[in-house]
Amino acid sequence: MATTHHNISGELTQELLAVGGRINVKSISLVNIHASAACTVDLYIEKQFTGKFYITKSLELPVGVTLVLEGNDVKFSNNTSEFGLFIKLTGSSASAVDVIIS
Repeated sequence: MATTHHNISGELTQELLAVGGRINVKSISLVNIHASAACTVDLYIEKQFTGKFYITKSLELPVGVTLVLEGNDVKFSNNTSEFGLFIKLTGSSASAVDVIIS
């Protein structure tokens, strides 16, 4: 079963949902949990041989702010041979974001 709760820190790209997870995403919550630094978030889906499709691109998430995306904004197929969900954090090596996928 796919993990739907993530604690992510540092400048990195991380897979949130693997292709074939068969997760029906209804909402994605992102919150900057760092004590003093904003971070920049790219949230995207990717399919082999098709490419990346951004849900957010270069979104600056201030300290303590929560962003909730839901409905058609986050609807995609996570079945076999379809899309995986990824997050990329930049802006500070101390970036820290919690992600909840429901």
